[in-house]
Amino acid sequence: MGIVINQSIKNTIITYIGFVIGAANALFMYPHFLGEKYYGLTGYILSSANVIFPLMAFGVHNTLVKFFSEYKSEKEKTQFLSFVLVLPFAAIIPIAIIGTVFYDDIAQFLSTKNDIVYDYVWQIPIIGFCMGYFEIFYAWVKVHLQSVFGNFIKEIGLRVLISIFLISVYFGVLSIEQFITATMFVYLLSTLIMLFYANKVKAISFDFKLPHNSKAILIYSSFIILSGSVANMLLDIDKTMLNQYVKIENIAYYSVAIFIATVIAVPSRAMHQITYPITAKLMTEGKHDELNDLYKKTAITLQIVGGLVLVGILVNIDQVYSLLPENYRGGILVVFLIGLSKYFDLVLGNNNAIIFNSKYYRAVLFLGLFLAFFAITLNKIFIPIYGINGAAIATLISITLYSIAKLLFVIIRMKLFPFTLKNIYALLIGLLCFFCFYYWDFSFHPIINIILKSILVTLLYVGLVYKANLSGDVNGVIVNVLKKIKLF
Repeated sequence: MGIVINQSIKNTIITYIGFVIGAANALFMYPHFLGEKYYGLTGYILSSANVIFPLMAFGVHNTLVKFFSEYKSEKEKTQFLSFVLVLPFAAIIPIAIIGTVFYDDIAQFLSTKNDIVYDYVWQIPIIGFCMGYFEIFYAWVKVHLQSVFGNFIKEIGLRVLISIFLISVYFGVLSIEQFITATMFVYLLSTLIMLFYANKVKAISFDFKLPHNSKAILIYSSFIILSGSVANMLLDIDKTMLNQYVKIENIAYYSVAIFIATVIAVPSRAMHQITYPITAKLMTEGKHDELNDLYKKTAITLQIVGGLVLVGILVNIDQVYSLLPENYRGGILVVFLIGLSKYFDLVLGNNNAIIFNSKYYRAVLFLGLFLAFFAITLNKIFIPIYGINGAAIATLISITLYSIAKLLFVIIRMKLFPFTLKNIYALLIGLLCFFCFYYWDFSFHPIINIILKSILVTLLYVGLVYKANLSGDVNGVIVNVLKKIKLF
């Protein structure tokens, strides 16, 4: 776990710095500089692009990680990379043709409730394309165990550029309409930077000869397209569907709540950058016991870190929303519901990496497709009744069921189990800290209140976790931090 902890810590720090920048964007600059309507429009465009990006990437960002360790010679690796870089165009070309021919019909359908969407529909596939190839180049550096720079570009670089353009809107350098288009170019630029870095880590060359296992690659990629689409659909279909039922301003309120809740998933995102290729390697080599050990370690580590973040958010949520315009307060319940779904997904450790790299990935796909259909149905039922809270309810139910299904599949089929009694202790510590601090507020400015409560929650939570010795890796990090500040 040494390299995992090392790069995970770096990725976690980078990702949280990115979230601080993102918080300034999402909680202050977007609401005040763009206004509710254009903030909602931006959220809709990016969510829709995220839904289709697995298709634009043809699933090869996962394929690259799964099959890379099977190739031994540089020539085989070159042939493999050439094949997966070209493969996405099997989806991109038909999408481009259909999108061009039927653009008016598609745009009119998507702008039925909100006319403002019509002029920006064309940006959705372009951003999806950029997201897709960014992940492909990122996967190339991850298989070489160099995940930090890509994470920096994804989490910090993108947000810094967005901040610059938002400030440009404030000072009148850009119009709001120009900002929307500038956002698309930010994603294009990040993809080009990732390409140059990937080439620096390991030179990208081309050898257009089919790999010996090209059939297996095609089959796996085809299934992963659908699997990735299911996962992204469960994450972003709510915002996409909100556009069809409510005024676009509601997407702005929902986006703020989702952003706050998504902070909980940061530890998972950071750790998975490095555990995914390690999981693939262990599975290729058939090291079941080591894989099971990694599964348990990632589960408890993510539960501890994610639990602290969840508690910190929930005990401060009223103060956070007091800093926003009044209309946004309707998203508080959304934070609770989505936060719980993120937490449950978090405690499954590297579950997704295990499934996607196993021989059972096809079976789980069909379950995912069923749950995606279930999510769409729930959104259609709950959004017209409860608005953004309805979307959150649908998301919570869908993601929870999907997570339980994946967990049971890994336990039953692969005889891997992520939990021990320590997971229950971690849950109890989180509940204790929540009830101790949720109903307790200082009579200070909200920002000071947030800082003080966060410090107190962290001290109690970390102290209890350390005393209970729930994770050797977490305790090791705590000791190292204390040594650096001369307290140990």
